[in-house]
Amino acid sequence: MKIHEYQAMEIFQKAGIPVSSGCVATELEEAQKIAEDIGFPVVLKAQILTGGRGKAGGIKIARNPEELKKSFALLKGMTIHGFKVERIFIVQALEIQREWYLAVTVDPLQGDAVVIASREGGVDIEEVAKSHPEKIQKQYLNGQKTFDLTQGAWLKDLFPDPRAQAIGAKILKDLVDLFYRYDCTLAEINPLVVDRQGSWYAADAKINLDDNALFRHPELQALRDVASEDPDELDAKQNDLSFVKMEGDVGCIVNGAGLAMATLDIIQLLGGNPANFLDVGGSSNPQKVLNALRIILKNQKVKVVLINIFGGITRCDDIAKGILEARRQLDIQVPLVVRLTGTNEKEAKELLAGQGISSVASMREAVVRAVELAREA
Repeated sequence: MKIHEYQAMEIFQKAGIPVSSGCVATELEEAQKIAEDIGFPVVLKAQILTGGRGKAGGIKIARNPEELKKSFALLKGMTIHGFKVERIFIVQALEIQREWYLAVTVDPLQGDAVVIASREGGVDIEEVAKSHPEKIQKQYLNGQKTFDLTQGAWLKDLFPDPRAQAIGAKILKDLVDLFYRYDCTLAEINPLVVDRQGSWYAADAKINLDDNALFRHPELQALRDVASEDPDELDAKQNDLSFVKMEGDVGCIVNGAGLAMATLDIIQLLGGNPANFLDVGGSSNPQKVLNALRIILKNQKVKVVLINIFGGITRCDDIAKGILEARRQLDIQVPLVVRLTGTNEKEAKELLAGQGISSVASMREAVVRAVELAREA
């Protein structure tokens, strides 16, 4: 679950990480009062749950009340990457002398949490990692849930003097503690800055929370901004489906995350482009298949739907019943490619055949057929 920058800043502050003064506004009068309290100049930052807002014009500087009024009107009327700007974070403008990038995240390949740091703060860190990997420092935590202030000669390279090393290491320790305390998948400061007076601030804050651990943090569930989430992904979550929208044209309904990932890989390998990840899980409830098809068919890019089911706990005949019910209730204008194997496979194929729906025998055959149909559409 993503949260807004102003919400992440509040969590940073509670964790002892220094942040710049600021508050969120939804109306001009609120913004004017915040700016008066902070003092000009101020920075206005659009609050949306997607990246790239700076390049899209979502950050403005106001040096006086007139500029504030003009900038607020511009931001409040913006739509960035499909999301309408409703909240604007008004923060103190800083005279930046030095800046860094700091983050804690999960490296799934290593099965470990990792601290990522760079002197190149305030920029696209992915681009830095690609073009200048030597500028990125990584420190794996090796299963530890705290940052050892004495570890890593790289701290001396990252921070220029002993005082900076002590402050920077303390902020890193607090960031790691926060990462574990709130079950984050990402806790990021970009940039961490020192201003001309020598004061340190997290000038931006980003926190992603592990949805699966939210039951441990009821206070964080209230931070969810449903209006800023993808409506199809939210629909899927409410119907107990694991769904992620992608950019392709081959819709996918699969049971089991491993099989779903393998299906996406094979689609790509054979020249196709998956439109989504969708795992119906181990349930045999036909309603889940109906909901899955309903959600996928909202996407106008989808040219074919591939249904790839391995029946273990899942019963193939219940999946077939879900497909037939979807045909009755939904206006399905794209072809369905169905592969069912496992529990009650024979009964499932007979049900489908009785309604003129054929199924294929192998996963590869199903993917080849789906990719061909998408290409021909």
